[in-house]
Amino acid sequence: MNHQLLVAEFLATPWALMPERLTALAGVVTRWSSGISAEADSLSSIQSDRVARETRRQSAVAQSAGGIAVLPLYGVITQRGNMVEDVSGPGSTSTQQFSSALRQLLADDSVSQILIDIDSPGGSVYGVSELANEIQSARSQKSVVALANSLAASAAYWIGCAASEFYVTPGGEVGSIGVWQAHQDYSQALEKAGVKTTLISAGKFKVEGNPYSPLDADAQSFMQSRVDDYYAAFTKAVARGRGVSINQVRDSMGQGRVIGAESALAQNMVDGVATLDDVIKKMRRDAKQTIKPGASRIRQAREFLALM
Repeated sequence: MNHQLLVAEFLATPWALMPERLTALAGVVTRWSSGISAEADSLSSIQSDRVARETRRQSAVAQSAGGIAVLPLYGVITQRGNMVEDVSGPGSTSTQQFSSALRQLLADDSVSQILIDIDSPGGSVYGVSELANEIQSARSQKSVVALANSLAASAAYWIGCAASEFYVTPGGEVGSIGVWQAHQDYSQALEKAGVKTTLISAGKFKVEGNPYSPLDADAQSFMQSRVDDYYAAFTKAVARGRGVSINQVRDSMGQGRVIGAESALAQNMVDGVATLDDVIKKMRRDAKQTIKPGASRIRQAREFLALM
């Protein structure tokens, strides 16, 4: 029962994540808290996942040519992520580590443009607003383009919208603009097991929403207010990034659903449908057009060579 209560606490955190993916993560937490290690999976499967992730990372680095750095945003997004990489499959991305990598690229004179390569179902709301704001500010220093390759949902879409341009692959999906959390009531299950929990607390609302009793109206109202606040920040960020009204974000743009590439383009959720290679080629063309005639001959030569 202890691991079930841990999962209840896990689900009570506000998430900007596809619900079915959070259920899978909750399963990982259950296994971990029950003392069941990743050895329950076949070793070959785990190694295969690791090799696939490493190959993808190396691929992204290899494409960081011509002054374009490809910065990956893969897996579940958390503020201090990577804690469940080996057991959850897709791994995770830390907003703090991503922010650090972004700053390094901004300080790197050999990098003229940054492409955020996204494949993520979203994640925790913590740290996402701060990262989106940092990307928005980075655009004043260097061109920052985002690509859903092939999924940018919830928190990942929030982050992608902060880029100056946002694309999705032909078979990709974006959206899931929304926030949710859950309350699990284990009181009857505990009662049947002969367990009675007495909470000793200080502070009027300290144990509000605990999993040992049904959720009362006041607690539910407060939880709803937290979700509403994060949703307001989410929709405001999307509206700013996409250059539309908040009402348009709320009334269209999937209304919490993940939608395909063409529908996303029709609803102004992205700037175009393109592959990774297509986006890189476009960025190179754009860079050529921005070389100023008055720049020094040495600078022009360097930029030209970088684009070759």
